[in-house]
Order: sequence, then C-alpha cells, then structure tokens
Amino acid sequence: MNTQQEIRVNGRSYRPAPVPVVVVCVDGCEYDYITEAVAAGVAPWFAKVLASGTARLGDAVVPTFTNPNNLSIVTGVPPSVHGICGNFFYDREADAEVMMNDPRYLRCGTLLAAFGAAGARVAVVTAKDKLRALLGHGLDGICFSAERADQVTLAGNGIADAIGLAGMPVQSVYSAGLSEFVFAAGAALMERDRPDIMYLSTTDYVQHKEAPGTPAANAFYAMIDRYMARIEAAGAVIGLTADHGMNAKFDASGNPDVVYLQDVLDSRLGSGLCRVILPITDPYVVHHGALGSFATVYLAPSLSVASTVGLIAGLPGIELALERDEACARFELPPDRMGDLVVVSSRHTVIGTSVSRHDLSGLDAPLRSHGGISEQQVPLLVNRRLQGIAADARLRNFDIFDLLLNHAS
Repeated sequence: MNTQQEIRVNGRSYRPAPVPVVVVCVDGCEYDYITEAVAAGVAPWFAKVLASGTARLGDAVVPTFTNPNNLSIVTGVPPSVHGICGNFFYDREADAEVMMNDPRYLRCGTLLAAFGAAGARVAVVTAKDKLRALLGHGLDGICFSAERADQVTLAGNGIADAIGLAGMPVQSVYSAGLSEFVFAAGAALMERDRPDIMYLSTTDYVQHKEAPGTPAANAFYAMIDRYMARIEAAGAVIGLTADHGMNAKFDASGNPDVVYLQDVLDSRLGSGLCRVILPITDPYVVHHGALGSFATVYLAPSLSVASTVGLIAGLPGIELALERDEACARFELPPDRMGDLVVVSSRHTVIGTSVSRHDLSGLDAPLRSHGGISEQQVPLLVNRRLQGIAADARLRNFDIFDLLLNHAS
C-alpha cells in the first residue's frame, strides 16, 4: 500500500495493511450454513478458520436487508450516519416510493473510496448491480457487478474484460452461479493484481431456497471454501461476514406465513389512511415475493400513532411495533427516512402490503426470508487471530474492516 498513514473515515481510524485485505459479505449467511458444511466434510478452509483463526458472532444492522448492511460494512457506521435504511423507501421530498440504490441517498463516504484516495489499490465485485453504484461511489479503482459483467468498461469500471478475468460467462441473477462469478473474479484479481483492499458481495439466492445442511447449501459453501483457500494462498488476510441471516417463513402447510399489513390497516382504520412500505423490495423478487420481516408505516395526521401501534402490536405474528423515534434510537436509523411506525414480525412470519400486490408465483420452494431481529446474528470469521478484542465484546458486521486492519495478527 502506497500510504503509511492511518486513514480516518467516519470517525474511525484504520491502519494501512502490509498484505492484501479482503472482506467478503456472503448474503444471507447465518452461522449454521458454515458449521453444517464443515460437519459434512466439504469445507476444509472454513474448518481451519474455525479451529485456528477467529470465529465470532456479530450483529447485522436492522432492518436486516442487503443495502443497509453492505453500506454499513463499507462505511463502518450504522444507517443513522450513512443514510441507507433499506433497499426501497418512500422519498417524502419526491412523494414517491423508490429504490434506494442511487448514491445521492448516501450521506457519508466509504472506506473503499478513502483508501483509494490515499493511494491504495481497491477492487469491488458485487453480485447484483443494484449495489454497484453505492459501493463504488467516489472510488478510484475497480468496481463492477457480476450481473452486468459483460458491460464493463475501463473508464466506467476500472476493468476492460470481466468475463475473461472470471473465466466464466454471465450467470443468471437467480442462480448460485452469480455468486460464484464474484468469487472467481475476486480470486483472479488477487492473483493478477494483488489489490490492497478488496470487497466481495454475493447474492442470497441459495439461502432463500435452501436451509443449512441441505446438499445444495453444502455445495454452495464448498464452492466458497475453494475460492477462499485460493485467495488466502495468494497472500490475503480475509474477513467474512454477512448482511443478514435467513429463516423459514412458512406455516405447517408450507405456505408463506404473511401478515398483509396494508389490508389489515385499511380494514380496521379506513382505506387510504396508512401507507405500508416494505424496505426488502428490489427488482429481484422471484425468490422472496417482496416479503420480509420489517416494515415502516406512514399515517394520516388524523390517526393516533399510539393507538395504531397498539393495534399492530396485537396482531398474531408481529414481534414489535414502535413509534419512529424509539425505533430509530434502538436500531440506529435515520428518522427522516422512516415512517411514523416501524413494525418487525416474528421469526417465522413475514409482512406484506396487500394480497393483490404480491406475486408469489415465482416461489418454487417454501419461503425463506429475512429483515427482522431474528436474522440479525451473523458470522464474523477472520483467517488470523485477533488481538485486543475482548471475548465478550459486542461486534457488528460493520466492524469487519476494523478487525482486519487494526486487530489481525
């Protein structure tokens, strides 16, 4: 790394690394996926890290969705600071429900951009293109998505040929192959260019369909294991975490267990007085039908916030209903981008808007999803021993760069 100075980003200081640092966000990875693959004997790299590296549990950001957590990981701070509080939100100023994937919604810089500005060679490979602009904001380096790897340019992405780099064609967004493309490209970049800082982010297609320990899940983690070993062999220190866990969200008959909150509120309070926003919403709804375990609700001025909280809190399948200020303080969220209420469903239940607005025809397996408190616990694995971290310290997934740069021996 060209700089020898500590780099300060969003109130945290990071030392330059003497060897390449790779942070991996495995989308939807609860800890059991790893331990089950190790128990099946198909993940020797993970087994080695569990035995002789560092294996901890950490907390993801709530809502436990992709955008808020990936941006927390690369900024080192919660959404109350960086501003990205969902995949989707209601923009009051525009009076529109929009995707939160435009860098204009980001309220602080990233570690990736700061290290690049300080002279480090930085590379970012993400599975879905929805994250690319946010992760690459202000970055002078390589940044591209596996989803659109055939559209990269040297000027726009810092690389001229991602297909040749990975050695595989563009994969379907609804496949395990899209994540494998991320790892193949990352391993090739490490062997060819040895970037100082690399960030790899996958898709949770497999985790939405497969529980830990199933043959398909074990095969997926065996694939990750092979690429991690290859990246480590190139001399990198690796930190692996997740944006959220994953849980079964279906009833005894195998049908999605859903609270259609917009329908309930329209029926109980009157049509048009509430607006339910589901921050899980993104362009890739086939495997989850836009059903997750977190919602925010906007109320007409005529409605009582307190009584509406009470109504929602009493519904079966609802774990938590909070007024905005209490929820934002508890979950470190930006109040101006949340509704009047925040609602979290229980471990095996999801929240929908109206029955008519959710197309579940693409679900070809019982629903597994995320978004709530029950998906907050995620792995924090490092292929080195850590120094100066108390055994009982609460760790967050967005501590991973700090662990690697400041505490890995």
